[in-house]
Parts: sequence; C-alpha cells; structure tokens
Amino acid sequence: MSRTIRRVAVFCASSPGVDPALARASYDVGRALAERGIGLVYGGGGHGLMHEVSQGALDAGGEVIGVIPHSMVAREWGRDDLTELHVVDTMHERKALMAELADAFLCLPGGLGTLEEIIEVWSWRYIGFNDDPVGFLNLGGTWTPFLDSLRGLADAGFMRPEVLEDVVVADDVDTALAGLTSRLGAAFGDKLRG
Repeated sequence: MSRTIRRVAVFCASSPGVDPALARASYDVGRALAERGIGLVYGGGGHGLMHEVSQGALDAGGEVIGVIPHSMVAREWGRDDLTELHVVDTMHERKALMAELADAFLCLPGGLGTLEEIIEVWSWRYIGFNDDPVGFLNLGGTWTPFLDSLRGLADAGFMRPEVLEDVVVADDVDTALAGLTSRLGAAFGDKLRG
C-alpha cells in the first residue's frame, strides 16, 4: 500500500531575514500545504519565517501543529491560535515530537537552529532510524552554498554520495512535495546495507 504525506514538518527561521521575498515565499508554502490537505508541523513560533509559514497555512484553513519548549513560551515566542500547540520541556522533546507527528521534513531558509533540526532528521534517515524523507526548499538559492559544502565532504570521502542523492532539493513547493512523496517508505538505511 502506498503512503501519502499527511503532515510535513517545516524547519525555518524565527527571524524574517533581509529579503522580503523569502517571507512571502514562506507564507505561500504554508498556504500550498493547506490547499493540498497536508498538515503543517512546525516549531510553534510567532516570528519570522515561522510566523509566515504558519499564517499561510492558517489563512488557507489548514491544520497547524506547533511544538515549542516552555522557555520559548515564557519569552513570548509562540503562537496561541494554532490547531494544536504542544508545549514541551526541552529542544530534544520538541524535535522528537515533531518527528513523531510528521511524515516528511522540509527545510526553508534559516540559521543554526534550522540547520541543526534538518541535519538531525536527515542523519536519522541515513542510519535507518526512520524512513521519513527530507528536503530543502532552496528559496532564492539560500541553501546552495551549504549543499555545495556537503558535496565537498562527499568528494573528500566523509559522506556517501547516496546521502546527497536521497535528499530532495527543489526551488518550488510542488517539486519539493513530489520529491518527498516519491521517497516515502523507502528506508534509506536499507539501501546502504543492500
């Protein structure tokens, strides 16, 4: 039986960045997910690109599930108008619950926190802890330098080239979702052992 994507966990910046086009594109991603009946799982933030992607999904009538640590709620970084808001104790719990709730992961522009989140779930797929596909929505070429660096690691023998071939890299949400869907249920760790 083929699987479908019910929910996508989106990792992205809690700041807006300097290019207003990225905020508009993030809003459009949230809207596009909702219009396709795909729920959004995200970090529960109310600022920056996190706000935009969640607002786009909410405005389109979509399911929006936020997962945020208590410490961030105390700093008023969260939203209270979501379909569901899970408040957890630690960042580890946040990421684990997001992974449990989602069928796939998509990375929009962001900084260190965004990178840490996507790299963790990508490494989980690589070592066979889950079979949820991972992708980068390369809005405005934001992720190109990072992905080029990873290719350098593969060329140097520190990463298998198949790891880079498995990740979805797309310039638009339709291509990203098609790529993620095509990788559903394909356990990457099994490919490496096979």
